[in-house]
This record gives sequence, C-alpha cells and structure tokens, in this order.
Amino acid sequence: MSLERERMPVGGFIFDLDGVLTDTAEFHYRAWQRLADEEGLPFDRAANEHLRGVSRRASLELILKGRVYPNEKIEAMLARKNSYYLEAIRAITPADVLPGARELLAEIRAAGLKTALGSASRNAGEVLDRLGLRPLLDAVADGNSVERPKPAPDLFLFAARLLDLPPAACVVVEDAAAGIEAAQAGGLRTIGIGPPERVGRAEAVLPSLEGVHLAALLNALEHRA
Repeated sequence: MSLERERMPVGGFIFDLDGVLTDTAEFHYRAWQRLADEEGLPFDRAANEHLRGVSRRASLELILKGRVYPNEKIEAMLARKNSYYLEAIRAITPADVLPGARELLAEIRAAGLKTALGSASRNAGEVLDRLGLRPLLDAVADGNSVERPKPAPDLFLFAARLLDLPPAACVVVEDAAAGIEAAQAGGLRTIGIGPPERVGRAEAVLPSLEGVHLAALLNALEHRA
C-alpha cells in the first residue's frame, strides 16, 4: 500500500447490494436450486456459498462443474434462473433493507461524501427501486455496466469513475470474498461485512451495518491491522 493511498482522504463509499444493503441471497439460492433440480444437477446451500459476489454466468459455470452444454442451452438456463429470481423479488419492499443500511447511506450523504452501488446483479436497479434506496445513491454500477465481473476490479473502477473519484479515495463495502478481491485489485479500500473467514482479507471487518455510523467506518479503516 502506497503512502499516497494511505493519506488520501475518503471521498465516497461503494456498496454491494446482496448481503450488504438487502438480503436477496436467499432468492438467488432458491432460483439456482430450482434450476439445478430441473436439470438434475447437484446443488445445495454449501455450494451456494461459492456464488456470493459472482456473476450469473460464472455462477452457472461453478454449478455445472465442467459439464459441457451447447451455448443455446446455457443461455436458456441463465434466462430461466433469472425469471425465477425476478418472480421472487417482486415481493421486495422498503422493509427488506437490512438494519442500519438506509441510515448509514443518509449519514454519508449528509456528511458531503458520495455513495454508489457496485453490484454484480443485472437486476440491481429494480431491487434498488423496490427498496426505495436509489435517492440515497449518487451512482449505480451493476452487472450491465462492465464486461468482466468480480473478482476483476472493473465494476468498482467504473463506479469510482461515475463518482468522479480516484479509486484510492473510495471504500468498497462488501460481503463476498470475490468482491473484496476485486476492490483490492483496483486499489480501492475495503470493509468486509460478515464472518472473517469469508471477508477477512478486507482492511476492516464488521458483522453487519446495524447500528454502524460513518465515524465507525472511518475509525475502522484508520485502525486497521
């Protein structure tokens, strides 16, 4: 880590969606499980853990475990999984925002700092609207924004550009190892949300955003190990 990066003040925060602002992971799991059952593919909750922060196509590749299908079949399976997921998220409301997330976004904006979404989901925009969070975000980068998904840094670098900030002035808040890896590859700072065994490579780790204030985030980064 360069001295320049260490001393650069934080100008904005980039939040992942699933597992950070809301918990749609269960909807994704059920959609993948339904597809796997229909196709006779082995899949369970343990396997689903490896899909956190991974794009839809890359997730299917992990589930297939080297099985080869024609591209038409792959595209059809991806479309079916997405349709199952879209069915589920129609029930999402503002009540599904995770505890502390809305308040923290508002506090960051009130402090004059910028906020963005950095999600691999191609449906992130619809979820944001259903949650009522879009007004609290200055920019949205999702699975439609870049070609290379996490753990490539492209998504977060794109979000930083939308915020008009250098990567080193941005903090990524993520609950997936792939997301932490992507942010660090792009030179962004990181806060992991969840168990250390999953996000322990982040500069700071918090169990959730419940009761967390901006000062606590900045202090955690300042006193990182």
